[in-house]
Amino acid sequence: MTRRLPPAEATELRTGARHALAPVYRTADLVVLGLGVMIGAGIFSIAGQMAATTAGPGVILSFMIAGIACLLACLCYAELSSTMPASGSAYTFTYVIFGEIWAWIIGWALILELQLAAAVVARAWARITVGAIGDFGIRVTRPEVVENVLVLVILVLLTGVVAAGARIGLRALWVMVTAKLLAIGAVIVVGAVYVDVANFGDFHADPQPVTTTSTATVLDLFVGQSQTFGWFGVFAAAPVIAFAYIGFDIVATAAEETVNPRTVVPKGMIRSLVVATVIYIAVAVVMVGMVPYTRISVDAPLSSAFQAVGAGWMVHVINVGAVLGLTTVILVLLVGQTRVLFSMARDGLIPRGLAVISRNYHTPSRVTLVIGLVAIVLAEFVPVLTMQELVVMGTLFAFGFVAAGVIVMRRRMPDLERGFRVPLSPLVPILSMAATLWLMVNLQVLTWAWFALWMAFGVLVYLAYGRRKSLLADPGRAAAPPPGRGRHRR
Repeated sequence: MTRRLPPAEATELRTGARHALAPVYRTADLVVLGLGVMIGAGIFSIAGQMAATTAGPGVILSFMIAGIACLLACLCYAELSSTMPASGSAYTFTYVIFGEIWAWIIGWALILELQLAAAVVARAWARITVGAIGDFGIRVTRPEVVENVLVLVILVLLTGVVAAGARIGLRALWVMVTAKLLAIGAVIVVGAVYVDVANFGDFHADPQPVTTTSTATVLDLFVGQSQTFGWFGVFAAAPVIAFAYIGFDIVATAAEETVNPRTVVPKGMIRSLVVATVIYIAVAVVMVGMVPYTRISVDAPLSSAFQAVGAGWMVHVINVGAVLGLTTVILVLLVGQTRVLFSMARDGLIPRGLAVISRNYHTPSRVTLVIGLVAIVLAEFVPVLTMQELVVMGTLFAFGFVAAGVIVMRRRMPDLERGFRVPLSPLVPILSMAATLWLMVNLQVLTWAWFALWMAFGVLVYLAYGRRKSLLADPGRAAAPPPGRGRHRR
């Protein structure tokens, strides 16, 4: 409870005191990094799915609510990133502000978020790719087998790209993000031609009761009745949509590899989120405006909408954009997870051998390979597509700690250098915590139960290993390099 990482130690990590990660990112690169993870295949489906099943035309308002909630959290991340530009992101912030046990808890939540998200997106990528192959007229005889092979191929390929170095991954990211933005631009421009304003109505659909209890949210326990559509539906869709926005926090994990991070990281983070929000709302407007929400296909909402208005050729554009979109999401998720575990390893909370930097590639390639292997196992053998809300839960949990951290750090460490300051503090951090809590109570009760089990298991792991192996438990060990470190640049 009392062990806290000194602020100077947190910022020293990028100067070579322990390890050196080569600076490669600038503002535009971080915007591309953020767009790479925030804009995936969900942009072609999530608006239609939520409109058809939960919010009706009010899904546009759901996107705005989720975007505002994430922007509040983004401002808090921006201040802490500008003060402690370390690759651990929320884990490192919490270590400095609240202490080691809380840092472990946040790190454990980030492991859940990023590792599970990589597996979820890889499985979705394979399924969409198989569908896209079929749409091009190629018959896939055993789609389940092909899907499993594609999962393995994409995770092995992108793990290799991340292990080979940030510069290689960045070049690939620029190409793919540019291509998918062109595809999305085509969707917005062409779809706008077919928009009928009558389909928007008054952005409100009559509420309907939910007959099943398996999808009950925590909020439902308090209000006593589950509903879809109406205002309950609008707010219930927001946390699901927040899954699409999640990713701006991964930009913070690139701080150690960013030139002038105290000012560049906040800019990249905020700009990427704003651009992503505008794009998502634009696609939602087009989606809802093309066909009445009662006629939207849940399986392929945007593709079926274009087919309904006689523009079936756009299906191929959507498929290409979806495949590219999910490819960049997987890539950035692997990068973010690598940097978080790298930070935890060099602090001793997980085996320090994972913090070794490759002599040839100047990247933490060992931990990258471990992360890739775990993602493959999860995607191949676990029904990860049913676990998307757990990803959201882990992320929102970290959001709450970051917002609280801004308030606490302002009081405890007012003299620390800040490249960015949250405006109207403590009001904005308090609003961020309130918005985060609201999104969390709109998640299913089952999601809360699984998250509680994961965190309880994490506490046991900390007590059995991290508490004893932490560098702060024995400061003398901090001076000794981890295995193999003598070979690396300092």
